[in-house]
Amino acid sequence: MTSSPDRLRFYVDGAWRQPSGTERYSLLEAATGEPLGTAAMATPEDVDAAVRAARRAFDAGEWGSASAEERSKLLHRFADALSARAEATSTLVSRENGMPIGLSRVANGAGPVAQLRRYADLVAGMELERPRPSPLGSTIVRREPVGVVAAITPWNYPQSLAMAKIAPALAVGCTVVLKPSPETALDAYVLADAAEEAGLPPGVLNVVAGGRETGAAVVAHPGVDKVAFTGSTAAGRAVGAECGRQVKRFMLELGGKSAAIVLDDCDLDVLRAGLETASFRNNGQTCSAQTRVLAPRSRYDEVVEAVVGVAEDLVLGNPLDPSVTCGPMVTEEHRERVLGYVRAARDSGAVLACGGGRPAGLDRGWFVEPTVFVDVDNSAPLAREEVFGPVLAVIPYDGEDEAVEIANDSEYGLAGSVWTSDDERGLDVCRRVRTGTIGINYYSLDFGAPFGGVKQSGVGRELGPEAVDGYLEYKSIYAGADRLSGSS
Repeated sequence: MTSSPDRLRFYVDGAWRQPSGTERYSLLEAATGEPLGTAAMATPEDVDAAVRAARRAFDAGEWGSASAEERSKLLHRFADALSARAEATSTLVSRENGMPIGLSRVANGAGPVAQLRRYADLVAGMELERPRPSPLGSTIVRREPVGVVAAITPWNYPQSLAMAKIAPALAVGCTVVLKPSPETALDAYVLADAAEEAGLPPGVLNVVAGGRETGAAVVAHPGVDKVAFTGSTAAGRAVGAECGRQVKRFMLELGGKSAAIVLDDCDLDVLRAGLETASFRNNGQTCSAQTRVLAPRSRYDEVVEAVVGVAEDLVLGNPLDPSVTCGPMVTEEHRERVLGYVRAARDSGAVLACGGGRPAGLDRGWFVEPTVFVDVDNSAPLAREEVFGPVLAVIPYDGEDEAVEIANDSEYGLAGSVWTSDDERGLDVCRRVRTGTIGINYYSLDFGAPFGGVKQSGVGRELGPEAVDGYLEYKSIYAGADRLSGSS
């Protein structure tokens, strides 16, 4: 384990490689603005070396010929090595991006380890070939790994989102080139440290940090068979276009502008208890955050009071303090972007119910007050565009049908929630909302179930046993009549 947060080399082909260029990214601690560490940024030459290493490991290396049981054992060793680093990794991520430490211990510590173990166990018992009758006797339907996977991840949940790609890909026999975001480049190399300690064969997991140009080089590289991308919808469109040009497999987990539908029979105590996680999780820096709260006019004032109460009860401060429930934005630039949305909403006539600026007493770091605007029209930018900060828009509606219509009136479709005292009624509304995930009286990811979006929120699914499907290809082997009785 490194004693310095600086990461000036890349992990390629099972070894630490000197960068071919000189570009560096200086990370500042989100809560203080003080220097945190420095990371080297990859050039196309570095990307080429990483992809070639992954290609060799898949085509001719140990990983491509390893059995499922052998891969499973190595992945459990990988998980052991990550588990030993979990507390330090969780702290590092909180310093990088402002995530409250209680959440970080789950999202960047225990959660990725559990994901890795889940797919290691799943693949050990997975049937990859099955014969079925055909007109001439038998066809063996076989599933094979797709090949070299480029995993491109953002800064908001860096360890979880990386492992959502790495774990199922490695489990089924793919090799991976991980390109993390510069803002969380330091913690990405903990994955490389753990992979090296666990004895993963050279080239199986490669880590090269970089910005947009590095990401574009990874996506465009002809040696990459599939791109698994999490990030903004704008960037996802570019990834999808390049993959389409090359006829390359891809998975996109993109933005959201999800709705929390508060029905007229809602228990407001339940809403108060659950809205912090549903709407303000990770300081609002969450793609699935329900930042549109749809409130019935018959109980509008009550709902507004409840929502404002949740926002005002959040505890702002250094995310390493366990009592803090809302930390800073990841960078100064991102804080200014969030505050730009707040200023635009005020200028457009939206009614500010609470927050709206930088919190008093927190002069260092990139903090934004939890903010609630009320009487927002669903056509306003605040209701259409992803702010990615602790800023909510409360939108009035008349009747359940209008609530569903407003929820669906968005280019996104990633998440959502319905708040009601009648679970059957809530379930009926959930079925009518066009989205990839939705909760009744709470919203929290189930890592055993598929996650992803519809419309501009993405293509494909991560998590759950279904995730492995995205890293496998089907092959039909026309084998003849004598193959009907066996499989492997």
